[in-house]
Amino acid sequence: MDPLDSLDPLDSLVLHATDNGVSWITLNRPDAMNAVTWDQRERIIALLAEASADPGVRAVVITATGRGFCAGADLRGAPTGATPGGERVAGDIARTIRQGAQRLITAVLDCEKPVIAAVNGTAAGLGAHLALACDLVLVAESARFIEVFVRRGLVPDGGGAYLLPRLVGPQRAKELMFFGDALAAADAERMGLVNRVVADGELAATAKEWAERLAAGPTRALALTKHLVNASLDADRTSALAAEAWAQEINMSTRDANEGVASFVERRTPKYRGL
Repeated sequence: MDPLDSLDPLDSLVLHATDNGVSWITLNRPDAMNAVTWDQRERIIALLAEASADPGVRAVVITATGRGFCAGADLRGAPTGATPGGERVAGDIARTIRQGAQRLITAVLDCEKPVIAAVNGTAAGLGAHLALACDLVLVAESARFIEVFVRRGLVPDGGGAYLLPRLVGPQRAKELMFFGDALAAADAERMGLVNRVVADGELAATAKEWAERLAAGPTRALALTKHLVNASLDADRTSALAAEAWAQEINMSTRDANEGVASFVERRTPKYRGL
């Protein structure tokens, strides 16, 4: 089944379908290189929250139509952060960022299901950070990443200064952010910024293969593993090991953990149900 066959009637600009345990979220503004509008952002956040809560969803793919993955935020029609009288006061911009770009990135990081980015084209600004916040990043060989903020005299938003140093180190992150040069897919892979680069025509099939492998896995164990890895980047050793012990405690109460142990003892392939 093509994941775009069942379209959500609420928003044709964010296509959504669930197939074989995978929630497919597809940005669909190809004429605008999939720059994310205010409404699209809220839709994506809602779909990620639904994926976390739905036991029938066991993996998520975020991708796009056309030549671009996401050209960043489309600020037209978005709240300006100004007071009702039109005057902007201290705190308005920070509030807008917290409630906007940061909420989108946080929704990806906090989603309880593994999230794959299938980057089909240019990912710039917030679009690059949307991809890099995902747990696994698959990239078409023609795609590029651009930290475009410096070209506009802006400070990176959407968690970029948090994400990039943790992926490639502070010096590489500064190079990308200070110069704003386009980074080719092959260079992003070499730098360790993405998991794998594939031929353009193979991106959808590879994303489907990876997502369905995740969807067939022990869903709660994957959620806890994601949490441990993400939290470890900000934790000291004592806190990280304590969190690991509690994650083990929680996971061993799941049916999938029992199935995994039983299948090992019985020398058979486990059948995980996400419970």
